[in-house]
Amino acid sequence: MENTLYSIAGILIPFIGTSFGSVLVFLIGEKFSEKFNKIIVGFAAGVMLAASIWSLILPSVEMAEEQGVISFIPATVGFALGVIFLIFINKLAEKFENKRSGKKLNMTIFSVTLHNIPEGMAVGVCFAGFLAQNAGISLLEAIVLAIGIGIQNIPEGAIVSMPLKSGGMSKIKSFGYGVLSGIVEPISALITILLINIVVPILPYLLSFAAGAMVFVVVEELIPEMHEKSKSVLGVIGVTAGFIVMMVLDIVLG
Repeated sequence: MENTLYSIAGILIPFIGTSFGSVLVFLIGEKFSEKFNKIIVGFAAGVMLAASIWSLILPSVEMAEEQGVISFIPATVGFALGVIFLIFINKLAEKFENKRSGKKLNMTIFSVTLHNIPEGMAVGVCFAGFLAQNAGISLLEAIVLAIGIGIQNIPEGAIVSMPLKSGGMSKIKSFGYGVLSGIVEPISALITILLINIVVPILPYLLSFAAGAMVFVVVEELIPEMHEKSKSVLGVIGVTAGFIVMMVLDIVLG
């Protein structure tokens, strides 16, 4: 029961990150400062890259070995499927944008919400592994991953709520839409945990699937955002710091 309560609290962390980003609509101007954005986006990218390796791919390999499966097969297949899934999501988002030409803001909300689904799955998979207690995933590892995704969600909540405010919507409503864009994360995480009996046998594939999805987000979205407008070492510093923090936490506390 105690582990279940910890897991329920843990899957809410990314949602809290999105909500915190939405709260910024009350606290700052029309947008993040460029320097702050580069650092925090870089930090989130570093955390997610390290989490993909130590919290997802390595446990996937170890669990596959315990199941008597060729260790690299689930990691390879799952990772590739995770990337393919995100490619499909992006294509779907592009079609939505074409059908709703002139409504770029709606596309932003739609895109952020869609991308939150696999992130929620990543958290849910980790907590499902923790609850199974045979996947090599500790509570601390699952929480650290949730915190990493929560950090990444801070600018996501802001990029939904702040343009709405600048477009004339009230701060309360803008905040509400930002929060709603992140609600899919705890929902998808909870569904994953509830299906734990189905999830555990295919957990090596799901772990690497989540890793592929997160690496896609890093390469497709976060890295380009770090170099938007002007090149700077701030993004690289953020990536380095995020990667080291996540790596150390996973190795020392995991």
